[in-house]
Amino acid sequence: MSYVGRFAPSPSGPLHFGSLVAALGSYFQAKSQQGKWLVRIEDLDPPREMPGAAELILQTLRAYGLHWDDEVVYQSQRHSLYQRQIDQWLESGLAYYCQCTRKQIKLAGGYYQGTCRSKRLENPADCAVRLRVEHPIESFLDIKHGSMTIPSALAHEDFIIKRRDGLFAYNLAVVLDDIDQNVTQVVRGADLIEPTGRQISLYRALGTPEVSYLHLPLAIDDNGNKLSKQNHAPAIEISNPKPALLDAMAFLGFKLNTSVRAADLDEIIHWGTRHWQLNQLPPSIEITPRFSNGAT
Repeated sequence: MSYVGRFAPSPSGPLHFGSLVAALGSYFQAKSQQGKWLVRIEDLDPPREMPGAAELILQTLRAYGLHWDDEVVYQSQRHSLYQRQIDQWLESGLAYYCQCTRKQIKLAGGYYQGTCRSKRLENPADCAVRLRVEHPIESFLDIKHGSMTIPSALAHEDFIIKRRDGLFAYNLAVVLDDIDQNVTQVVRGADLIEPTGRQISLYRALGTPEVSYLHLPLAIDDNGNKLSKQNHAPAIEISNPKPALLDAMAFLGFKLNTSVRAADLDEIIHWGTRHWQLNQLPPSIEITPRFSNGAT
C-alpha cells in the first residue's frame, strides 16, 4: 500500500511552534517515502473555534513551503459519516446512551465504571453515547519509541463517541476520517499518546487494521507546560518563516550546516525531505526548544 500521511490541526487558533514541529515531521515522513501528505481541518468543536483560523492555518502552511496533496477535508462537513457509524453501533448494542455527568464520574474515582452499560436508555436527550470497549488496548508499538503503555483503567473505560452537547468526539472522527482517506501512518505530537489506545480500539471495533504511529517530541516551555493554543503559545511568523522553520528542523534532530541555513525556503524543505531519518529524532518525548534563529 502506498504511504499516506496527514496533518490535522484544529482551528482554535493560529499555528504555533509545536504545531509546526508536527506539520514538518508528518510532511518529511510522508515525502521521504514518496507518499501523499494530506491536510484535514478538525473543526469538530465550534465553541472553541477562532474565526478565520482555518484559512490562516492553510496560509501559514503555504508560507512555510508545506504543500498538501488532494483537497483539504473539513470534519464539520462529515457529520453524516460519524452519525451513520454511531447509529449502527447503537443498533447492534456495541454503543449505548449514558447519562453520567463528569462530576459523578469524578466522585466515582475519575474513570467511568460502566454505570449505564445495562440500563438500556432509549432517550438520547441529555445523554452521551459510549462505545463498549471489548478490545482494551494497554500498549501499542510506536515506530520510534517502541512499546508504549496506556494506563489500565483508561484502557478498559467505555469512552464517549458523541458528547452530551451533540458534538462528535475527536477519537471517533479521527479514526473514521483516517480510514476514509486511506491514511497508513499517523505522525503527531507525544501529547496524543494516551488517545492512541482508544483509537486502536475503534479500529478493532470496525474490523479494520489500524495505522502505524510515530509520536514526535513535544515542545514544552521552561515550566514544563506544552506549547499549545490553550497555554497561549505565540503564533509562528508568516511574513518571515525561515527562522522558525530552521528552529523546528533543529528540534527534530536535523544537523543544519551553513549552506542549508543560507538556502531559500523551498531548498530547505527539499533538503529536509532528502535527509529525513527516524534515528535523528531525539529519544525524549518532551523537549524545551531553544530558539537560535530569532523565533519567539
